[in-house]
Amino acid sequence: MKRTRALALTTVAAAVVAVPGPALAGGRGDIPGECTGAAPVVCHYDVPPGEYAVSVVLGGPEAAGSTAVQAEARRMMVAETGTEAGRYARRSFIVDVREPEGEPTLPAVGTPGLTLTFSGAAPLVRRVTVRPAPHRTRQLFLAGDSTVCDQAVVPYTGWGQAIPQHLPHGLVVANYADSGEGSASFLADPRLWATMLPRVGRGDVVVLQFGHNDKATTAEDYRANLTRMVTELQALHARPVLVSPPVRRLFDSTGALTPVAKHVNGLGVDLPVEMAAVATELGVPYIDLTADSAALVEALGPEDSKPIFLYNEKRDNTHFSEYGADQIGLLVLARLKDAVW
Repeated sequence: MKRTRALALTTVAAAVVAVPGPALAGGRGDIPGECTGAAPVVCHYDVPPGEYAVSVVLGGPEAAGSTAVQAEARRMMVAETGTEAGRYARRSFIVDVREPEGEPTLPAVGTPGLTLTFSGAAPLVRRVTVRPAPHRTRQLFLAGDSTVCDQAVVPYTGWGQAIPQHLPHGLVVANYADSGEGSASFLADPRLWATMLPRVGRGDVVVLQFGHNDKATTAEDYRANLTRMVTELQALHARPVLVSPPVRRLFDSTGALTPVAKHVNGLGVDLPVEMAAVATELGVPYIDLTADSAALVEALGPEDSKPIFLYNEKRDNTHFSEYGADQIGLLVLARLKDAVW
């Protein structure tokens, strides 16, 4: 749990929602909504797709609180934050509202509009303000598979869901990753590449992580697919970043990860090596998440690495727990900071 120095309520700028109850507009441009429940508190705003600036005041007048904030399909916007009784913490972030709110190819989950969920050990929320983002925000687009995407069903969590809580205000994640996608299928499905690409603008960072589902892709096809993505983004003056896939939790008898865990596919193609070659050829940043995640998982070993994945819950050595998604997301962000920010 993250405990921060709280703000006295008197120092917080006027906001528009006292929860629970109706979310009544308090100023020009404020969007009305409705908040219900206590643990969690859920606030909903009937808005069209777009980008929305959200400010929250966490805490309560008489009790200590411990509150985390999620948006839409379990996107982690604010890490669990402790507040003392009578003290308050203010946080701001921007949410990309789209339909569907989770994985692009799955049946819609949730409800149209913007949904905010306040959870944690003792969730307390004093105020919520929602307004349209005042201008085009800096975008971080994500294209990839189930290890990245906005997973709707607990306990599955993509690292793309975990990173918003660590980003500076003014940078918004638009996560188009989708379960089961490889480099070819992501390009072929009109709900994915063809839908994301028109939204990408000059200077936007676009993370491309493919490999988990390229088990039978030839080296030539894999490189061609990645090359097409990068060149089309460069034509838009965007900033593509190639990211190799995180490892699977598959150990050999010596305690080392197997070649399959490190994404040598069924044809013997070393996918991270091929991706690195494309990055060098096209002059774009490359993040070797395979190597970074391998170092993490091998250091933990066969037993202590289980909580990164869903082994205990699902006997799953590929997909991440909330904790694991956060750890992998932090690896990505550390490299992005070095490469593009």
